[in-house]
Amino acid sequence: MSIDIDKILLEFEILPEYDTQISLQTVEGCDDYNYGTGKLLAPTKEKDFIFPLFDMPYTNSVIKDLGMYRTRVMRMHSNTCYSYHKDPTMRIHIPLISNDKCFMVIDDEVIRHPADGNHYIVDTTKMHTAINGSWEERIHIVGCI
Repeated sequence: MSIDIDKILLEFEILPEYDTQISLQTVEGCDDYNYGTGKLLAPTKEKDFIFPLFDMPYTNSVIKDLGMYRTRVMRMHSNTCYSYHKDPTMRIHIPLISNDKCFMVIDDEVIRHPADGNHYIVDTTKMHTAINGSWEERIHIVGCI
């Protein structure tokens, strides 16, 4: 499946201002685009996040076609990294803005995901981190599968 990154970035122009994350999907009856961006509190489960928050037909169709849930836009500022951690489910990453100084370390293996119109299944149930060692921001759509 080839993904039109430019079309997604154009649709993203309607998104409200955010710093590092914004939810693209939510739980039934909730319209808070910050809900689901951090650690989930019981009884909410990742699989509950299936309802699109924004009117972005193309982006929402990609998310649906890939079977993603609890999908977020994740912005990594320049020269930052995440803690080394595990997630409860695997994730799909759709890189929208990236470069060769942006990479993930998964079980001590360095992996780069270019913004080339592909999606990448990432086994985030293993220990991992993401690093942006560049002077530019890194933006990915990240969703559970």
